[in-house]
Amino acid sequence: LPSTLTLLRMKIILLDENIPAPLKKHFSVAFEVFTVHDKGWQSKEDLELLEAISEADFDFLMTADLNLEYQLNLSKYNLRLVVLLTYDNRYQTLKLKVPVIEAAILDSDAAEKIIRVDLRN
Repeated sequence: LPSTLTLLRMKIILLDENIPAPLKKHFSVAFEVFTVHDKGWQSKEDLELLEAISEADFDFLMTADLNLEYQLNLSKYNLRLVVLLTYDNRYQTLKLKVPVIEAAILDSDAAEKIIRVDLRN
């Protein structure tokens, strides 16, 4: 059984460049959210970015890039990928979906390396 401390620990998310930066302010206090730009990582290639994310102790990388899960080998990183399945990744659309995204993350099994969140309805 996880300790209360584990359950209360904030989840740390990095938003990929294809997710609008202002979205980060819509997450609840259960999440600490950063953008690639916040960290100064916008010029990093995928592999270099994965290394940096891993070293910085992020729990999740959130993306709208459906191919990223096939391009990255996540097995050697203590990082989980949150893939947003959406027709529209604009800020005005996604901000309304934050509770759905949060629930998917919180309800996911810790062994799940890839969390697909279907926002297409």
